[in-house]
Amino acid sequence: MEGATGMSEQSRIDEETYLTSYDTDYETGQDNVEAFGFDVHNPVFFISAVMIILFVAVTLAFPTITKEFFEGLRTGLTSNFDWLFILAGNVFVLFTLYLVVSPFGNIRLGGQDAKPEFSFTGWLAMLFAAGMGIGLMFFGVLEPVAHFQKPPLFVLPENVERARDTAMAATIYHWGLHPWAIYAVVGLALAFFTYNRGLPLTIRSVFYPLLGDRVWGWPGHLIDTLAVFATLFGLATSLGFGAEQALAGMNFLFGIPATDINKVILIGVITGMATLSVVAGLDAGVKRLSEINMVLAFLLLIFVIVAGPTLAIFTGFFDNLASYIWRVVPLSSPVGRDETFLHGWTTFYWAWWISWSPFVGMFIARVSRGRTVREFIICVLLVPTLVSVLWMTTFGGTALVQLIEGGYQGVANTVTTWQPELSLFKMLEPLPLSGILSFIGIVLVVVFFVTSSDSGSLVIDTITSGGKMDPPVAQRIFWAVFEGLVAIALMLGGGLATLQAAAIATGFPFAIVLLGMSGCLYFGLRAEQRILDEQAAEA
Repeated sequence: MEGATGMSEQSRIDEETYLTSYDTDYETGQDNVEAFGFDVHNPVFFISAVMIILFVAVTLAFPTITKEFFEGLRTGLTSNFDWLFILAGNVFVLFTLYLVVSPFGNIRLGGQDAKPEFSFTGWLAMLFAAGMGIGLMFFGVLEPVAHFQKPPLFVLPENVERARDTAMAATIYHWGLHPWAIYAVVGLALAFFTYNRGLPLTIRSVFYPLLGDRVWGWPGHLIDTLAVFATLFGLATSLGFGAEQALAGMNFLFGIPATDINKVILIGVITGMATLSVVAGLDAGVKRLSEINMVLAFLLLIFVIVAGPTLAIFTGFFDNLASYIWRVVPLSSPVGRDETFLHGWTTFYWAWWISWSPFVGMFIARVSRGRTVREFIICVLLVPTLVSVLWMTTFGGTALVQLIEGGYQGVANTVTTWQPELSLFKMLEPLPLSGILSFIGIVLVVVFFVTSSDSGSLVIDTITSGGKMDPPVAQRIFWAVFEGLVAIALMLGGGLATLQAAAIATGFPFAIVLLGMSGCLYFGLRAEQRILDEQAAEA
């Protein structure tokens, strides 16, 4: 692994030197309470659990009031703080790109002699499945067509070529560098302070350079509790999307009605599957499901490329990437924007990614020991961005070709009538073997659903157990069940609009946390580099 770090043997340092570089007496789990097979942090677990139980009860008891509250909250946040979300996203992209080219890129997570725990392909599969699985399935067809019909950046829809280029650029903007930069910051910060500083694997640990031992008190309790809520509501949003799409596919193929009762049953069944995966453990559960997902997604992708407009997809990949690079600056500006696009799409996405970031970031950190900072950033930031470009070009690009060149209105109608859960299946309908492809799509959504719920319960359990790497399985089952209950409560309390509003509400305060996290990560890496430089000079 020496070549991966670009460092000589003389510059290697003893791992214990920097594992003990923070003068703290805190021991992981020292504030925990053990009872009834649980091993939980006091007070983070109890505050989080009680508030979430109350939320589920109140939402189910007063769905109309809950819907009105969340919709009003969404309007207020997107109207008054859109600039904060946009600027924060830009900061994360610039910061992560800086880390790739800086000397910090040579630092290895876990020490200069640390070895990766998972194979490269297995690692990538877990990164991608945890990061965006359900979202790509839900929005991969819908969003390019929606932006084509109402292009951002004040492009006229009558200018077909420009509208298509702008639609693809805007779609990739939402699924490219910015969301993965958010995940990369959180994942890298958690991995660094856990593996290179010996602190618990929990959000509060990242703030040790700023707060010192106060992170073990109420400032840290507040940070971790915010992380639990952000994770739970971000996951609930994704699980709600997944349930809507899976049931829409079942209705499309088998005529199963998309009633509230069936949605509840579906979420319950999939939550049960996630619970079984929880019991199986990280290697047998999440890793295996992630690899299954990767294979199914790849097969579906290849089939659409071959059966769809193959030449347009291949040329479109490079054209869309160029269009994204050309337009990413105006799309990233908080001023001079179409407010409908800014508030209805970008602000929601950024809040959603931020609310997901504790979950995805901590999960990435759990599986990334032994990777260098540069390898970590490239694989978490650049590789998934390119895969997202290919995915959007294949699925969204096929839908645009069907609409523009063939006059097929199937997907366009799902946008006009706003039935986004049907967009994927309508795009597949004109292709050969559309029934089989649609069934594979449903399976993918379900398995992504299970993977996200399983991974999310692992992350929330880690936070609420004070950063313990292997807390009791019973706790993960508890959180897996409540992820499903929160998704059910939000679905019954207003549907997709309420899910989106909940993601924005929890993403807002955590955006501020993430900005502070970036600063703490920089100071931690700078101190690490100084130690490496001193050791190299002494050698």
